[in-house]
Amino acid sequence: METNKKIREYISAFADGELPDADLELALAALREADGRQTWDLYHRIGDALRAEPLEAELSPGFALRLADRLAAEATPLRRPPTRPATAADALAAIAPAVTAGPESLGGGKMAGPGVTPRDGPLPDTAAAAVKRL
Repeated sequence: METNKKIREYISAFADGELPDADLELALAALREADGRQTWDLYHRIGDALRAEPLEAELSPGFALRLADRLAAEATPLRRPPTRPATAADALAAIAPAVTAGPESLGGGKMAGPGVTPRDGPLPDTAAAAVKRL
């Protein structure tokens, strides 16, 4: 299996004009076989396709309008209709879990104090250092 891969690499490098002279005999021997000729043909087709000018597709009249209409008719996944809480208590109940969890739930651990965001990270634990100094 590794031999076939290596032979294909030789053929590819030969087609690109990048094969070292030391490997030329192996590449030419591979091209005498049907598999080698198929690989040569395939690599040249790939190269031709990569070098080809891009085709300009023509869209039918009204395509953009029909597409917009169909997209508008699609259901939007994972989107809830906007609703307003009936009372202020309902609004507070909706955010209560986040408020009561606090910054520790965001991975902050011990925070430095007010105004520090979870991105600032936790403060180092200095209690162990204080014990060592005693």
